[in-house]
Amino acid sequence: MSKSSRSDVQQGTLALMVLKTLDVLGPQHGYGIARRIEQISGDRLALNQGTLYPLLLRLEQEGAIASEWGASENNRRARFYEITKAGRKQLKTELEGWQQTAEIVGRFVAAKAEELA
Repeated sequence: MSKSSRSDVQQGTLALMVLKTLDVLGPQHGYGIARRIEQISGDRLALNQGTLYPLLLRLEQEGAIASEWGASENNRRARFYEITKAGRKQLKTELEGWQQTAEIVGRFVAAKAEELA
């Protein structure tokens, strides 16, 4: 899929994706988080450092994630992020909100013209 057909991600949505990625995979460096999100999206989302790293900093300042320095697969120095107890609570709340929103939107998508009149 070409870059031009990829979508942008809204900031709140990206936070949910980051928290879910860390919840499922455990500690990851920023590049690993970005690649996993792109992979799960079927390469429909394109993330760059200018989008991801400010979000990681904000999530860390909020206490949703913690980080420490370590060595990457390439033996390069990298910052590894992991979800915290507060982050799991935030993830649960955000997932419930998204599920409710998706359910509501799904009802509108499935509605027939006479149901909307």
